[in-house]
Amino acid sequence: MSLKNILLRTISQKNKFISLTASAVKVSNEEQYSHGQQNKNYSYKRRTVATALFSSVIVGTVLAEKSDKNKKKRKTGEKTLQAGEKRSDLPTFRAEEVGKHDNEESFWVTYKNGVYDVTSFLPSHPGGEQIMNAGGLSIEPFWNVYGMHKTEEVYALLESFRIGNLHEDDIVDHTDDELWVKEPARDKRLIVKTAKPFNAEIPPKLQIAYFDTPNELFYVRQHMPVPELDQSSHRVTVIVKNGTVRSKEFSLQQLSMFPKATVRAALMCAGNRRSEMNEQVKPVKGISWQGGAISNAVWEGVYLRDVLVYCGVDTQNTVGKHVIFTGSDIDATGVNFSTSIPLDQALNPNGRILLATRMNGRPLPPDHGYPLRVIVPGAPAVRSVKWLESITVSHDESSSHWHQKDYRSFNASKTWETADFASAPPIYSLPVTSAICDPAHGDTVAVSNGFVEVRGYAYSGGGAKILRVDVSPDCGKTWIQAEEMQSDDAPPQQHYGWTLWTARIPVERGQRELKLWAKATDSNFNTQPERFEDIWNIRGVLSNAYHKIKVQIKH
Repeated sequence: MSLKNILLRTISQKNKFISLTASAVKVSNEEQYSHGQQNKNYSYKRRTVATALFSSVIVGTVLAEKSDKNKKKRKTGEKTLQAGEKRSDLPTFRAEEVGKHDNEESFWVTYKNGVYDVTSFLPSHPGGEQIMNAGGLSIEPFWNVYGMHKTEEVYALLESFRIGNLHEDDIVDHTDDELWVKEPARDKRLIVKTAKPFNAEIPPKLQIAYFDTPNELFYVRQHMPVPELDQSSHRVTVIVKNGTVRSKEFSLQQLSMFPKATVRAALMCAGNRRSEMNEQVKPVKGISWQGGAISNAVWEGVYLRDVLVYCGVDTQNTVGKHVIFTGSDIDATGVNFSTSIPLDQALNPNGRILLATRMNGRPLPPDHGYPLRVIVPGAPAVRSVKWLESITVSHDESSSHWHQKDYRSFNASKTWETADFASAPPIYSLPVTSAICDPAHGDTVAVSNGFVEVRGYAYSGGGAKILRVDVSPDCGKTWIQAEEMQSDDAPPQQHYGWTLWTARIPVERGQRELKLWAKATDSNFNTQPERFEDIWNIRGVLSNAYHKIKVQIKH
């Protein structure tokens, strides 16, 4: 068939798809988006006008051929298979195998019974990089939201990429998945703990590769789907309840009238290292974080204190008052995420609490609160509410489930039946902790000049600074102090970053195994407890006992 005929068939039978392809042309002049130099596989190159038009020609040809085949089938009475129907002439794949093909080199998706290799279609996708979220998964949830896909032309195009059938046991109902289809793309190096909502930690050896964690590797803790927000239209409302109710609304541009502020702060989930408590004592409820639910970054914005004072908050009369932060993320019942901190904590100049718009010199990523979040340094990360839309000063704490029924402290004897959340204190600060990141438990480690090198992180909440990290090679009989300590230069009471440390541990000739314990001491001279049994609690929070690993030695 000549190129002229191809073009004629394309124009006559593919007008709808060409109009969609126009969106690819429109974005062709946009800047290439990259998730960082460390993750070059996640740079999605925009197509040029010529390439986009050529793609539409190819697509049109496929559709024309499909249309001809279907016409012939109708004439002969042969059944026309619908998109996603099971085909006896193709192999069957399990979901686990499909899930391995989620990158630009090999990109598979499923639709009903069908399995499709759409790798060659990626550059031509009119919706741009959004398709990457479906890698190795079903496209049904996405098509339930983006209804323009549900046409005969697109179904025919999809079937042209058909390679097999999905095993019957792996076919699921996706009618309730629409909330999650617009989630941002994530770095594949993160260790995913839950997919919906998305929660993932940073691998330990990558934790210590950077003092300030790259945005794409910063651990992710979500409670609900990530909301779609626009910085140009986003507003935050400050409400002051004190007999009367006063409120002021700020755009992000209006917030810039306050002095700019920068804070280096690590954020850590209160459940970090929960897995050790769960494994070494008895089961707890919560995401089974290992040591990767902590990351360090430089945050930019304006001080919350300045905004509250501007809005007329009384800085002298703070007893019994709270500041409630409400985000734009919403659960299935329509309730916004919310939590609170005491007003005196919010107004403390040493607290350095930010209304942040930037992270490590760049706008906040969607997973980390774009376009506005509060950063409460030294507190559990749950207090650093993302997608901030309101700040309320009140005599009441937040009434949300996440504040009233979670992130509270209980002793080791409390059970779910005996725990009284109303009387348990909320967690507003974090204890001292540390973890060995390299080597990992079970690794085989080479000896160099009679030593093995051990590296990790240490952190303490409430503005405390790490003074010392000690490592024991003999279950606590002797302790070796870490020689290298990398930390921020902020003083104690205003120190919110983590500390990276390195220790050199002597190894005896012929020694085949090494048990390593690590503990840190902060500027308040608090140190970690030895045993998880003494600090076990039903939610597995504040899990900060000695970090203990065992490695094999290679001489």
